[in-house]
Amino acid sequence: MSQEALAYEHALRIVLDAGTRLGAEDCLVNACLGRVLAVPVTSAVDLPPFDNSAMDGFALRGDSIVPAGTELQVEGEQAAGDGMAQARTGAWDIMTGARIPDGLDRVIAVEQTERLAPSRVRLLADVIPGQNVRAAGSDVARGENLLDAGTVLQAQHVMLLAALGIAKVSVGVRPRVAVICTGRELVDDPDQALEPGQIRNSNGPFLATRLPLAGAEVVHVETVGDDADAFGSAMRRALDAGARIIVTSGAVSMGRYDFVPQALESLGAQTLFHKVAIRPGKPLLFGCLPGGALLFGLPGNPIAVAVGLRFFVEPVLREMLGLPQETPRRVRLSKPYSKKPRLRFHLKSRLHCDALGRLTVEVLDGQESYRIRPLADANAWAVVPADVDALPAGALVDVYGSGHLEGFLPCESAL
Repeated sequence: MSQEALAYEHALRIVLDAGTRLGAEDCLVNACLGRVLAVPVTSAVDLPPFDNSAMDGFALRGDSIVPAGTELQVEGEQAAGDGMAQARTGAWDIMTGARIPDGLDRVIAVEQTERLAPSRVRLLADVIPGQNVRAAGSDVARGENLLDAGTVLQAQHVMLLAALGIAKVSVGVRPRVAVICTGRELVDDPDQALEPGQIRNSNGPFLATRLPLAGAEVVHVETVGDDADAFGSAMRRALDAGARIIVTSGAVSMGRYDFVPQALESLGAQTLFHKVAIRPGKPLLFGCLPGGALLFGLPGNPIAVAVGLRFFVEPVLREMLGLPQETPRRVRLSKPYSKKPRLRFHLKSRLHCDALGRLTVEVLDGQESYRIRPLADANAWAVVPADVDALPAGALVDVYGSGHLEGFLPCESAL
């Protein structure tokens, strides 16, 4: 295998070719938040299911306009939850959301009436057909397509599905992912005091919380020292947990303790590439384990992990979920930017809106791969191609959101 760093596009193609769609499963609507629809949803009913009143008032009927000054006998009362009623003449006292009695076709607000007696009312305004009536099917018509396949289900979709009485939807099977962090310097327990040379494990918690937002099910998380045998045992536990993807951090570069490439060979894994012409994350490794599980060996620096997840793992998750690959936004740089050539840069960035509402992207200070604080301040990734070394303010760059299922956050004002 060549040790030359692959171009990002070539490496990504290898990753996507290794991913396969996982199929679909039924999911209860009250548990479907964040899941990806596998098939379109069509309504079998009308919403609203019947004509109902938009306000408290009186329901009545007429040939055209019923003029102000008309006096009517109050023939009945209809409250929300009451069933079918047949009206003959006069007016019906009606509450918001109540079914319009058959034979009536309009509602006048109670404030626009005068009660003359317990059973008689005078209109203080003209009333036209359909006024203040929520017609059956005016929100959703029977047979209407509601949601397309590929929709990432959010709370507003749950509201719509619940209103239509849809109990289950077909969603993409979530890829099962395991996380293994390597490094004898790592401390997982936040209450444990650090010894000299130790650091707290930030990659494990980041991956374990980020992956579910990307559509994955995290089935195993573990930290091991710089030990090939311990790593191999952790890999077996990950596979036993059903992982289809294993994401590791650390020990993939060229140092004395970077044992992951050799450990993978002993496990029978096929390394498909090792090194990509990107920054951060150049030593990234990708392979396939016996049985078909995919392995992403990410460098240990936190931002290299974030880039590896966002630009390699998340694209294959999209493939497995049945989603098309992302199309970035083209956004103008707020300031000039320059970099070293021959590497594709993934930059912690922040979207802003100027005083005229135009979207711009700011490349944040602190792009080094160890610096986490700028990532916490970022709401986007700006990408500069390998063959570009300098861009002026106003130049267009590709911009991606923080996560592939999250889209773009509302930009803040740059004022």
